[in-house]
Amino acid sequence: MAVEGGMKCVKFLLFFFNFIFWLCGLALIVLGVLVQVALHNTPVIKDAAGSAAPLVLIIIGVVIFFIAFFGCCGAWKENYCMVTMFAILLSIIIIAEIATAIAAYVFRDKLTGLVDDGLKDMITHYNNTEYKKGLDQIQKELKCCGAVNATDWVNYQPDGISVPDSCCRNISLDCGLKAMKDGNKIYTNGCQSALENLLKANTLWIAVAALVIAFIEILGLVFACALMRGIRSGYEVM
Repeated sequence: MAVEGGMKCVKFLLFFFNFIFWLCGLALIVLGVLVQVALHNTPVIKDAAGSAAPLVLIIIGVVIFFIAFFGCCGAWKENYCMVTMFAILLSIIIIAEIATAIAAYVFRDKLTGLVDDGLKDMITHYNNTEYKKGLDQIQKELKCCGAVNATDWVNYQPDGISVPDSCCRNISLDCGLKAMKDGNKIYTNGCQSALENLLKANTLWIAVAALVIAFIEILGLVFACALMRGIRSGYEVM
């Protein structure tokens, strides 16, 4: 009788876990779409990341969505094959998420070169409307100027001492004209360190989130294994 009660508890815990898991899959799909839009509007990291990152999120979300379906149906119907399939697929996802967390942490050390190259490329092609819009947005939001510092704009104008208006503390038409060395008028610190710190912080949160989710999924795997054992042993859990 005690075993029966325990199996009933495991059954409903696994069902509840899979419902939450299903919602997480749906959330990842939505997040992937939002990240795709964000990357598309940020030229400095578009070439480095491309569409791979958001597509990976979307794919993982879809996979989780269907894995949760196996788990829910298997738990509710007490189907040994479906619960087993759920456990196997969940194990693969857990391994993939731990690998993603490690990769995200390692990727943090490579951000300096990617950000530096991206910013300098945008400065070189500032006449390109898309790059101009993206870099102006970065300089306004992060309150910075150039890649390393404001002198990166030395070739911006023939006079060699002008910067884009987006570098100004108080933006107005032609406020950056001959203002490269005027720290009271423009931001003289570069965008590289500010953007790098922002991306590192986001990457760290992704790694932490992946590990936390993996830990929760391990609990689901334990519930699945317990229910598999109960079903295989022929216990009635209804």
